[in-house]
Amino acid sequence: MAREHIAPTKSNLLRVRERLSFAKEGYDLLEQKREILVSELMRKVEQVKILERELDKRVKTAYPSLKKMLIVVGRERAQRLTQNIQYNFDLREKQITAAGMRFPSLEVELPAIELKYSPVNSFAECDETVLEFFELLKICTELTSIRTIAWRLARELKRTQRRVNALEKMVIPVANETKVYIESVLEERERDAFFTSKLLKKKEERSKRPVT
Repeated sequence: MAREHIAPTKSNLLRVRERLSFAKEGYDLLEQKREILVSELMRKVEQVKILERELDKRVKTAYPSLKKMLIVVGRERAQRLTQNIQYNFDLREKQITAAGMRFPSLEVELPAIELKYSPVNSFAECDETVLEFFELLKICTELTSIRTIAWRLARELKRTQRRVNALEKMVIPVANETKVYIESVLEERERDAFFTSKLLKKKEERSKRPVT
C-alpha cells in the first residue's frame, strides 16, 4: 500500500494520527448512513411494488369500464358529455423526509370527485368510468411520488457508497501506512540516539578513569 511522501517528524506524525482518527470516524458515520439508506430504499421499493400491483388491477377494471361506456353511450355522445368538463389539479413542491434527510418532491392534490354532467344525460356506465379513472389517477400520483423518493435515495446511496469506498480503500490505508512508517523511523532514531548516548557515556567514563 502506498504512503504519503512526507518527512518522518513528530509533528507530521501527530497530523497523520489526527487525520486517520477523523477518517475512521467519518467512515463509521458514513457506514451508518449507508445502512439507513439501504433500509429506507428497500422500504420504498416494496411500497412501489405494492402500488404497481394495485395499478395493474385498476387498469384491468378502468379501461374495460371505459370501453363498456363507449359501447353503451356511444363515442360521439360521450365526447359531447365531456368536452366542457374540466378538473383543477393542485401541483406543488414539497419536502419529504426519508432516512433522516429532506428530499424535494412534488405533491399532486386531486380534485374532489364530482360528476360534472347533467344527471338527465347520465348513464351508470359514465359514473362508473369516472370513479374508476379517478382511482387510477390517485394511484398514479402516489406511485410517482414514491418512485421519485426512491430514485433520490438510490442516488444518495450511490454517492455515500463511493465515499465509503474511498475512505476504506484509499484514505484510511494510506494514512495508516504513513503513520506506521513515521513511527518506525522515529523509533529507529530513538534507538540510535539511545545507543549513541550510551557509547558517549562509556567513552566519557573511560576518559575520567585515573591512569595507572
